Amino acid sequence: MLEQSLHYPDLAARVLSQQELQPALYGEIDFTAKPYRLSDGPDDESSLPAWVAKRAPLLADERVVELMSTATMLGDVVADPYASLMAERSFKGLIDMLKQACREGVEAVPDAPPELEAFIAAMEHQPDWLDMDLVRDGARVERIPMAFLAPFVTRGAFVATFLNTYAALPMALTGTLGGSKAARRVNETTSFFTVTTLPNALDRYGPGFEAAAMVRLMHSMVRYNALKRSDRWDLDVFGIPIPQLDQMPAGLINIYLLAAQAKRKGRSEFTDQERAVVEFCRYRCYLLGLPEELLPKTPDETLHLMHARAALLRDGFDDATCGELVRATMAAYLRADDTPFDRVAESVEKSYSKAFFIRSFTRNDTEKAAAMGVSFGKADVARIAVTAPFVIGRFVAVTAASRVPVLRDVVDSYAIRMLKKRLATYGNAEFTTDASTYTPVARPLANTA
Repeated sequence: MLEQSLHYPDLAARVLSQQELQPALYGEIDFTAKPYRLSDGPDDESSLPAWVAKRAPLLADERVVELMSTATMLGDVVADPYASLMAERSFKGLIDMLKQACREGVEAVPDAPPELEAFIAAMEHQPDWLDMDLVRDGARVERIPMAFLAPFVTRGAFVATFLNTYAALPMALTGTLGGSKAARRVNETTSFFTVTTLPNALDRYGPGFEAAAMVRLMHSMVRYNALKRSDRWDLDVFGIPIPQLDQMPAGLINIYLLAAQAKRKGRSEFTDQERAVVEFCRYRCYLLGLPEELLPKTPDETLHLMHARAALLRDGFDDATCGELVRATMAAYLRADDTPFDRVAESVEKSYSKAFFIRSFTRNDTEKAAAMGVSFGKADVARIAVTAPFVIGRFVAVTAASRVPVLRDVVDSYAIRMLKKRLATYGNAEFTTDASTYTPVARPLANTA
């Protein structure tokens, strides 16, 4: 029960405060009830693969179980009230005010509502642990993979977010992952992570700060529309739409990979360069609204939290929800133009994304991946074999050059130019959601009785 929180009373109070702050949206929700998606029983089927980690020790950790259970019911206590103004204002007007507040300050917005002031103030607040110099160093390190590797694998990582019915349902509900809308969502996601790595992007008036605010607003709009404008959302099954817990995997994937690498090498601490990346990712997540309790600092903490999240998320791959999202994303055409070169580049990117997905999320099980909607064949192998010397070779060469002090600035300038070219191809990120496009969704296959 949240009222009896033993380990995270501040986080529990934050969850319960949602009713007081937004009675119209959250007033009828029982935040002490356990949604069906929360698999805290020893015999429950969870999303944690046996080959990744053992589930029993995680369930025996009372502290982490409480954290996962509490964070499952946490929305966004400052962005949600602002998004709820949709009941009386146009969402375009809300977007315009937020953009102006990010670029010029909230004082520049005529008749700024108090909800906007609270939203911006929360984002402007810098936690005690923050080291902005370290954040900038981390962004510089991250620019290289974002410029030279991410464009070839982001689709595969994006698809991985659709492998669980309970976590994927909000995206299915919005009806925005078919055809051009699917491409837009993938490009918006890639654009967000790309723009945040630009120099000083996460500073108060940087483009990454604004992008984070827009992502938060989009998520809050989905929550509002799911709860107030759709009769398809079952609170007893799914809990809060897009809880902060479900933003953790995408936000911390880089740290998780570093933590796994450190573990393999027998290290219990991050290196100085890794520590910079960790600081960068933690602050980016903080700007997205994640509570500090979900922002690990060490390799062990990172692995423990990420594995615990999967261990307490009920397993479920519903083809009508997950399968459709996967297939739509894999079929989406992401390129801005339709020249022969673009068509070839698109096919190459898809092959790399498939390979990344299969290696990272199915343990190289191509049959399992195919059943999920990601088919990998001989043509994909051929495309990767032909292009790997350039794609992988360039990434390795640039990474190595960045570690040479006299070349560091030159390499960084090269990476920045590439990032800006990438951003131009991703197009203008809108970060919006429209309730009129929301579609019926299938209930999970599991029996909730």
